[in-house]
Amino acid sequence: MCERLTFYSVGANTVLFGTSVLKYSSTDAAHVANIFTGVVYLLPLLGGFVSDAWAGKFRTIVGAGFLYTLGLVLLPASAIDYQTLFGQQEDGSYYDLSVDTRRALFLSGLTFIALGTGGIKANVGPFGAQQLVDNGEGAVQAFFNWFYWFINVGSLIAYTGVAYIQQEVSFAWGFFVPLISMVIAIIIFIAAQTLYIHKPPGGSILATSVLVCCQVCVRRRPVLPPGHKRRVFDKAKKQYGGSFDSDVVDSVKSVLAVIPVFITVIMYWAIYAQMTTTFFFQGERMDVRVGGINIPASGLNAFNTIIIIILIPIVDRGLYPFLQRIGRPLTHLQRMGIGFLLAALSVVVAGVVEIARKDRMHEAHGVHMQELGGEKFNASDLSVFAQVSEYALVGASEAPKSMQGVVTGLFYVASGLGSFVSDGILNAVKAASKDYPWFDDEINNAHVEYFFFLLAGLMLLDFLVFLVIARFYRYRKPSPEGGGEVKAGEGTIEWKEDLTHL
Repeated sequence: MCERLTFYSVGANTVLFGTSVLKYSSTDAAHVANIFTGVVYLLPLLGGFVSDAWAGKFRTIVGAGFLYTLGLVLLPASAIDYQTLFGQQEDGSYYDLSVDTRRALFLSGLTFIALGTGGIKANVGPFGAQQLVDNGEGAVQAFFNWFYWFINVGSLIAYTGVAYIQQEVSFAWGFFVPLISMVIAIIIFIAAQTLYIHKPPGGSILATSVLVCCQVCVRRRPVLPPGHKRRVFDKAKKQYGGSFDSDVVDSVKSVLAVIPVFITVIMYWAIYAQMTTTFFFQGERMDVRVGGINIPASGLNAFNTIIIIILIPIVDRGLYPFLQRIGRPLTHLQRMGIGFLLAALSVVVAGVVEIARKDRMHEAHGVHMQELGGEKFNASDLSVFAQVSEYALVGASEAPKSMQGVVTGLFYVASGLGSFVSDGILNAVKAASKDYPWFDDEINNAHVEYFFFLLAGLMLLDFLVFLVIARFYRYRKPSPEGGGEVKAGEGTIEWKEDLTHL
């Protein structure tokens, strides 16, 4: 929980800190946020490789934790008001950091945090499960349920309490909170090391997969027995002169088979990235006053988390079993398709809210000056809670964790690439609409609703591509073990046999 609280505390107000303290334009601040998130979700591949091939999970987590902490030290250093801290000098001058120095400290901090996150994210869950594997599958599943629950608790604290401190007190104090949280987490983790089950590195699955693919590319086709159907990946199997067991090669084939599906997931994560960028810009310019105080503009992310917490038990314990009983179970791909449609609907709603926000500004007394994190905005009197449905729909689209259990590494890669795609679309739209801007550093002067509707159109197009790709898959149910019943909707997806040629 401490690590996730730390991560979301850093990401919650990256955009606001970028525009108010680092003096970035809105576009550049979104660029920083998107690149940071993208790198964070790509680096678990490196963290997993280091752990599996060399360091082991415990040492990787500890090493990553120290990198993470180094980055967290640099964040408050980039935010401290040194003029107030040191006061006036004897010569009447004030000591302070230049904007360029603050930017360098902040970006360096984000770099170390991304490296640390990569090592922790790839290993902390599997390391925790490793402690309970001898207690049976039920204990492991219970661990992951609580693990995910604590992640969401950390997220809630970050997007509400910590984000409020950053926005209304100071960014320096707001960055000290995640630093303290991370230090406590590392101390507790290391102190309990003698209680852990430690396993030596067993070799990198990623490296093995690459070697299998390389061998398939360089080896000639083997001579097969009469009647044996030729498969490209047979070249890597030991029985045909290759270097790998059949189970290893078949596992690599299974991973490659779901890559087309994960390509379509990238656009989903591009929309997900709007919560910390364009949705945030919109919220900054809406009425955040509640009972005489300003709630954090990033606090609406909490509704995303709340919806997930509410929907997971409903769909897992209620909806899915009901559909199974009536003979209409939802497969993994169908759940993904529903998530895509909900994501498209979220940006449609965002576009409608943007139109309503600007319409209110044209009314008498429909505008007020609003200060957030030391930066002033011309804000609409439309309440920021009008955004709740945007965040809630994204949460609803995320709640069925459809494919995460299939290939976690690809899930992280798709998440990271989605942030890069989001950044690319935003920059392309700004460049293409200079004369009639769809996005501008001051969104009150732009038509951001068109940008949201464009995202919805791209998501729907992606959904259609997904439907076409899904037609080339078949659903394989697992064989029941020990006489147990195979529930409808369980199992994995794979290419139809006559289409693989692998």
